[in-house]
Amino acid sequence: MTVSPNLDKNSRLIARTIRPIGVSALHGIAFLGETLFAIDRLRGFLLKVDPKTDNTTIVNPYLVSEFTDVTGLAIWENTLWYTRDERVYFCENALQEDRVVNLAPQLFATLPYEAEGIAVWQSTVYVSCAKLGYIFVFNRETGREITRFYAPGIGRENLTVYDEELWVCDQIEQTVYCLERGTGKTKFSVLTPFEFPCGLGFYRDENTGEKVLYVAYSGDELYIRDDPNSEEQYQLARRDRTFIHPLYYHYNQQERYATSNGYLIEMSYIEELEPLDEVILEDVEWRIALPSETNRQKIREITPIGVPFTEEIQDGERVAVFKFKPFNSKERRIFGWKALLEVRAIKYQLNPWDVEDIQPLTPDFRAKYLVDDDNLAMESATVLNAAHEAVRNETNILRKLLSIRNYVYDQLSYSLTSKIETPDVVLKRGIGSCGEYVGALLALGRLNGIACRTVGRYKCPPFPEQKNIPLQAEYNHVWLEFYIPGFGWVPMESNPDDIQDNGPYPLRFFMGLAWYHVEIGKGIRFQQLKNQGLPVNKEEASVGNLAINHVRFMILEELPAD
Repeated sequence: MTVSPNLDKNSRLIARTIRPIGVSALHGIAFLGETLFAIDRLRGFLLKVDPKTDNTTIVNPYLVSEFTDVTGLAIWENTLWYTRDERVYFCENALQEDRVVNLAPQLFATLPYEAEGIAVWQSTVYVSCAKLGYIFVFNRETGREITRFYAPGIGRENLTVYDEELWVCDQIEQTVYCLERGTGKTKFSVLTPFEFPCGLGFYRDENTGEKVLYVAYSGDELYIRDDPNSEEQYQLARRDRTFIHPLYYHYNQQERYATSNGYLIEMSYIEELEPLDEVILEDVEWRIALPSETNRQKIREITPIGVPFTEEIQDGERVAVFKFKPFNSKERRIFGWKALLEVRAIKYQLNPWDVEDIQPLTPDFRAKYLVDDDNLAMESATVLNAAHEAVRNETNILRKLLSIRNYVYDQLSYSLTSKIETPDVVLKRGIGSCGEYVGALLALGRLNGIACRTVGRYKCPPFPEQKNIPLQAEYNHVWLEFYIPGFGWVPMESNPDDIQDNGPYPLRFFMGLAWYHVEIGKGIRFQQLKNQGLPVNKEEASVGNLAINHVRFMILEELPAD
């Protein structure tokens, strides 16, 4: 089964980013025909927006105090619905065609805690409440609760309905969920290309019938403020950032994954020879892994930079091999590769009950992925005790790994460190970098019989609106993959979901990756030196002592619907 917006790939008219003028924090959007209505929560503006031009009108100029702190917005027929604090309101006969003619709020329902999102379909009203973790379902005629569904995420959620589907966006999870409207069961979920989604709605062209799902985002951004009257003219400051962007999605039901918004990016990886010590080697192969082909990442082109290379396949992965005969530390060169990549966000659609009856690992997998092959301190008492405490009596692979992740998150806080320490040291210290998170997760996972491996290697700076501008990645990044027998390798981020002490922790990157992750050399070393066909030991020479790396990204365009 494939689900995607019914959008002509050659048409960009209805797929443009909508940027309402003069607003600060959009929360809740709803379409009426080809007209967009939206709420600016901070200012109390009920806005009418033309999606094609961004022309923005405040339709409640005398009632802004009544709409301050409104978070959810819905339209059914000619009635406007919204949520504010713990209450749900409706304005009957508020709309005439695309004009607001009457705003007389009437109380519909009151929740024990703050009501956030709202959607209305025929005789049913859906209201989300993050504090209780439910989506409440009311009868529109009587106001009585019919039932309630578990909310799919842990953050503030907004809602919309389309036919038999209830759609939910979660601010913390950075995710949009497609639920069965009648049961609340999640059909699939996708990651959003931006942080802090806070409203969603379907636009439908009345002439062509084409539809696209728009998602509103509300946050802030850093910028350089130019203040000529200040002693320090250029200052780092923050400003509001809010807009509405189309969400493209593709659900591959057979292979159990869903992808969302993608980008065409150019990535360059270069080594600049500048040895710290004098070294002469007779016959050097400098091996650098190349980007991988995956369900979410496609290679259009790879070209050499500075020095030509030959290409080899190592454990199914492409590797660029640069040869120097001889290698002299006094020479100066730059060499590397440039790749043109299609990257998308991905989310695997697996539940614990899907993997209850998996087969055991084969002997070769156990020999390769359940051993301590990377200074994991798996025989230390600290790591052995942590492996038992994290999982206890759990047997399901997904619940085991999620328990391990949550345990590591409870024990560690993120910080850059000068060197990668072993998991026993990291768990005692309570602080770790992304690589140290990965080490702890690998050790505990492998001790519990889960085949895991380190993957990475870089993240494109996540600014997709900054197209055709060189973007520099300051640090490398690693995460891990775990193997489900009978299914395959599934990703899990290292530390980005560790966002608050003692949880709850989001699941956005558990079995998922954002569009900006670049997968390189899965399951193999990123770089390796060989001299006369044999690996060079670190005492003789190391990549870090021989060269300085340069990594550059450029976002070229957003990809059309898959």
